[in-house]
Amino acid sequence: MDMSIPYELSGRTGQKARTRDALIAAARALLAGGETPTVEQAAAAASISRTTAYRYFSNQRALLVAAHPEIEARSLLGPTPPPDAATRLDVVTDAMTRLFLETEPELRTMLRLSLESAPVHQEKLLLRQGRAIVWLEDALAPLRDELSEPELRRLVLAIRCAVGIEALVWLTDVARLSRAEAVELMRWSARALFRSAVADSARTSA
Repeated sequence: MDMSIPYELSGRTGQKARTRDALIAAARALLAGGETPTVEQAAAAASISRTTAYRYFSNQRALLVAAHPEIEARSLLGPTPPPDAATRLDVVTDAMTRLFLETEPELRTMLRLSLESAPVHQEKLLLRQGRAIVWLEDALAPLRDELSEPELRRLVLAIRCAVGIEALVWLTDVARLSRAEAVELMRWSARALFRSAVADSARTSA
């Protein structure tokens, strides 16, 4: 068994934590500026040597996952997810909207790049990889006994339209809501769409 201790957890841990945080902050700033940073780029932006940076992050993906752990998350429900779909949806939309606020500059940049007329390589759109669809499908999994696959897919897409960086931008920049008001409206919309879909399915089945 490998019992080695990660570099940043051995000796001068305070200084090492600050160095790691500086690299992560640099990576996030570069993402907000439209870059998908390499370890070398983050090191240069943080004024840290390349050799030192690689002691913390062995490759680009490790750096990006540290900057945005949700990149690899397949679920936002936690270790003990509730059994009913309505509560699961509340948990996931709450988590999603918190993420939107925490990563808003980066998400706005990814949105701008995806809307540019010039082609943009998909791999550069780090934070626009369809993860929200996976999270919502996971949240609504208990509805598979109530809704058909097309109905469930339509509900997932409808909620994604109402809960996302696109909605946050419109609600804050155009509708002039505060971020707290925008988040509450997105969560309300998700619940309303959920109730409508379930009620429609029940009427059709009756």
